[in-house]
Amino acid sequence: MTPLGVDIERLLEEDAGFGDLTSEALGLAGQRGRIRFAARGGYVLAGVEIAAAMLARVGVTAEVARGSGARIADDETFLTGEGDAAALHLAWKPSQTLVEALSGVATAARALVDAVERVDANVRVACTRKSFPGGRRLSHLAVRAGGAILHRTGLAETVLVFAEHRAFCADESLAALAMRLRRAAPEKKIGVEVGRVAEACAAIAAGFDVVQLERFAPAAVAEVAGFAAGRDARPVIAAAGGVNAGNAADYVRAGATLIVTSAPYSAPPREVAVTIEAA
Repeated sequence: MTPLGVDIERLLEEDAGFGDLTSEALGLAGQRGRIRFAARGGYVLAGVEIAAAMLARVGVTAEVARGSGARIADDETFLTGEGDAAALHLAWKPSQTLVEALSGVATAARALVDAVERVDANVRVACTRKSFPGGRRLSHLAVRAGGAILHRTGLAETVLVFAEHRAFCADESLAALAMRLRRAAPEKKIGVEVGRVAEACAAIAAGFDVVQLERFAPAAVAEVAGFAAGRDARPVIAAAGGVNAGNAADYVRAGATLIVTSAPYSAPPREVAVTIEAA
């Protein structure tokens, strides 16, 4: 099943909007062929359902052997198809490239999730909206395949106050700001990003539901978590900025209850081996 919101036509058109000159020159149309997608190296698979939909869009009968989120081994087949030889070549490269890119993101997300869950299975990794412009939908599908959740899919989803917002509310205390936000959006939890321990403690005292710690060292996170532990209503302590698979465990041990990151989006692609043969 193709994920909702993915424009299969656009993905194909980018590479073959004016046809395939090589296949046309060779007269491949009308011949039957098979295509096989397999992993080069082990990784977490993502985007295979979209690749299958791309094949189907050009008339190829596709079969998904392993779905997004699966941990696949080297040389493991995850997608096959059969159809017109010209159609196979039309969808070949864009579908391969898409799976390679999204699997890289999913694998990086899974590495972060594994690092966090080894310390505390209740702490989640949330990936931000800072994906490549125009590619957010695909990027979000990939991080979810890797076991992460979404931090914010867009500005209308959650209330999160940044320093850039507070620059226009300079005379308003965090407590007053929290009260105003609750009146404006009574059904939403409210969050604030802070840059210092004292500011984080003030946000907790003001009653914010989520306190996002921007580029705090683990020791500073521990200070904030210690202050929060003494409160009746404990907020979500979100560690953000500079968190990766190598240091995420330190932040969880320090008391972070949510890891916020955009690191998986810059992960290198994983390799997909594609073979095409006459049927």
